[in-house]
Amino acid sequence: MSPNLVRSNTAKRVSELLESREGRKHLEENGWHKGMPVVIAEPAESFTDVMGLACVHDSPVLLVMLDPHTTELCLVHVSLPNAALNTVDAYPSGFTAQAFVEQVTKEGMLSFRVKYWNCTAVAHRLPEYVATLRDAQLSYRHS
Repeated sequence: MSPNLVRSNTAKRVSELLESREGRKHLEENGWHKGMPVVIAEPAESFTDVMGLACVHDSPVLLVMLDPHTTELCLVHVSLPNAALNTVDAYPSGFTAQAFVEQVTKEGMLSFRVKYWNCTAVAHRLPEYVATLRDAQLSYRHS
């Protein structure tokens, strides 16, 4: 599947989630807030590049990626780097977005740093959101 098609499919899924009242409620219960930037990553994309895009927002972000094996929408809340946190080793070059999401999934919550950051940030995986028929009925598309 082409990278542009993957990003388009991911953006469509995120849009559907945000248009659902129940979807937004699920996100809000897990650290998302209205206006929080969403960064879409491809599984094979460089994690350093993804975090470079995330840091231009100067706020926490919601990192989103489609799992290439299950097509599950993976959602990861990423904090700003924070000098109050213990500094951890930077991820090596070549580390991918998919490897990061898998590690966050395994750990639940993860302190991390990329090579261009002086400070550590924190990421946590949001539980998967499964839409119901009621969610579709409450969507802004059907209001």
